[in-house]
Amino acid sequence: MKMTKIYTRTGDKGMTSLVGGVRIKKSDVRLEAYGTIDELCSHIGLLVAQLSQDDDEREFLIHTQSNLFIVGSHLATDQSKTPLYPSAILPEGETEALEQRVDAILPLLPECPGFVLPGGTIAAAQCHVCRTVCRRAERRIDALADVAEVGEDIIKYVNRLSDYLFVLAKKINFNAHQHEIMWQKPCR
Repeated sequence: MKMTKIYTRTGDKGMTSLVGGVRIKKSDVRLEAYGTIDELCSHIGLLVAQLSQDDDEREFLIHTQSNLFIVGSHLATDQSKTPLYPSAILPEGETEALEQRVDAILPLLPECPGFVLPGGTIAAAQCHVCRTVCRRAERRIDALADVAEVGEDIIKYVNRLSDYLFVLAKKINFNAHQHEIMWQKPCR
């Protein structure tokens, strides 16, 4: 797909178009939801760039980015005005694939009593950034679901994705022989 023009000037007055052409304010809760998904996808791209080429999570994370494009398209469709295109429907089994990934990683990790502070390796710290942006996306999607139709599969997928990102950060640190940084209650 050749880009012939980047700017359209149609958003210069604080409005943008949804899938189907419906115009909304750029501050709309719907735009906050799919914009946060876009931000998450970019953060995951940075995480992928930090992983070695032979890391077994790279392909799964790239697949996750593709799923996030689907999630974003779903959220960018006002279903009261425009039907969902097939490209805005998350394929069946994607939430279960995240659960399987979490279930495969957990037995590899040591027990960790207490709360983990984000950090460790640069990649693990970036993974924690992905997790927290994912949680924010989840909150934005929940706010959208209060006023518009959002597929239950979308809500479940994003919730499970944050769980995966949490255990992935732990796995990255573990594989790098980097100890977790544990929260310590401040002494006074």
